[in-house]
Amino acid sequence: MDLLLLVLLALIQGITEFLPISSSAHLVLFPMLLGVEDQGLGIDLALHAGTLVAVMAYFRNETGQLFRGGVQLLQPGRQSAERTLALQVAVATLPVVFAGLLLREFIAQDLRALPVIATTTLVFGLLLGYADWRGRGNAPEVTLTLTMALLIGLAQTLALIPGVSRSGITITAALLVGLARPEAARFALLLAIPTTAAATLLGTIELLRGTEGFDADPADAATAAGLAMLSAYLAIFWLMRFVRRASFMPFVYYRVVLGLVLFGWWASTL
Repeated sequence: MDLLLLVLLALIQGITEFLPISSSAHLVLFPMLLGVEDQGLGIDLALHAGTLVAVMAYFRNETGQLFRGGVQLLQPGRQSAERTLALQVAVATLPVVFAGLLLREFIAQDLRALPVIATTTLVFGLLLGYADWRGRGNAPEVTLTLTMALLIGLAQTLALIPGVSRSGITITAALLVGLARPEAARFALLLAIPTTAAATLLGTIELLRGTEGFDADPADAATAAGLAMLSAYLAIFWLMRFVRRASFMPFVYYRVVLGLVLFGWWASTL
């Protein structure tokens, strides 16, 4: 794969994966804009692996808590903050896992289309703006409950549609159920750990079941993973500091402009 294209692809994946602007929309649009072929499943897996390492590295303390809490879930009667966090993340993750298994082929075949991406980019961008406005006074001491986690998880299933943005819809839902901006972003990014891991696992199984084997040059895959990891880590670092002092409105403006541009592009092809 051309090195420049590989670098651009990795940077797009790393930067957009955790910002509420939809990485899937940008990765679908990337080959359309440049007129290049799809990068293939092997590179996709490398990109996801890189972003998974990034979010686990940034939230290394929480990642450890999730692992320990997951073990404690198997111990009846055990109560701890780690167990509670693991249970919240599990409850919020199960809906998207089941929805993904049921709807994966339909989404891949019928929803990766320009009008769909344009619509979801615009509509869910405006919804994020409403949630940000409504949640501007949310108290930082609000405690996440299992019911709140489930509602966020149900909203996360919408992220299977290209253009919605997994981080965007989970941040939106978290704001609407009462979490403050920093905690909404934190929980949304924590949910990326199991969902990205599950997507990577499913992709790996699909690749192993294929007849062509690993469809990417190992050096390309390593480069993609490394660049995606670095750019994703920096994006998370910036986002978590940004939301402590500012709103999500810059992302809303970006999505509105992008959505309108995409509608214009789609109209020009009719």
